[in-house]
Amino acid sequence: MCEGVMYLYQKRLITLYFQHPQAKLPIKRTFGENALITWGRRQNDKGQLPFGGWARLEAINRGMWDPYFPKPVKIPLIKFMQKDMMGSGQWFDITKGYWVQGLVAQQDKERRVYIVTINPELPEAIYDSWPRIIYQ
Repeated sequence: MCEGVMYLYQKRLITLYFQHPQAKLPIKRTFGENALITWGRRQNDKGQLPFGGWARLEAINRGMWDPYFPKPVKIPLIKFMQKDMMGSGQWFDITKGYWVQGLVAQQDKERRVYIVTINPELPEAIYDSWPRIIYQ
């Protein structure tokens, strides 16, 4: 799972991890500066949206996120940190012009962003999920 991210916001380099209670991710807007939205929902967070910071693409395609009015978004990251099945983290760069796909979910006034994940295609992959990378 993508546990950590690195991005630029207001000319500052931000590095944060999902565990941080106020973790927010940038969302690409069509015009103007990126918006920051709370990254997922932690176990102690109040609200009704799903726990975690990730939305599996298969679950989205099966309609499991439909009750939360999902909206696809682009998350402009510089790097992300992925933990392998043994719990070791490694940072990966994102090539300019590529984005991490996100999903904004909403329930009443609660609004959060989740990183869309896919299953690795190689059977010998050491990661159980991978952020979905999209090209503009």
